[in-house]
Amino acid sequence: EVQLVESGGGLVQPGGSLRLSCAASGFAFSLYFMTWVRQAPGKGLEWVSSINRSGSSTTYADSVKGRFTISRDNAKNTLYLQMNSLKPEDTAVYYCAKGYSTVVADLVRGQGTQVTVSS
Repeated sequence: EVQLVESGGGLVQPGGSLRLSCAASGFAFSLYFMTWVRQAPGKGLEWVSSINRSGSSTTYADSVKGRFTISRDNAKNTLYLQMNSLKPEDTAVYYCAKGYSTVVADLVRGQGTQVTVSS
């Protein structure tokens, strides 16, 4: 059974930083692209970033490019999202997801972790 458990969310002031983690189990983590998606209050799922199997290639949504960094540790079956220069519009539930798809709703994802950016 695929399990994805996110952690590291919380309340942070604008301009602050957070590092999200996602512990994966139940599948061969190193063989899959991995993705972060988010859902802001009252809005649909939004793709944030993806990373290839080895971690050598990453892609980002324009809204987070230059501020967020996705990474992975295949030895630990863990996915990360370093978020810097956070803005109020980054407030959302953040989910890690197995694989990559242009239809983010099709991805298997965890239960999510809340990130709130507010002064």
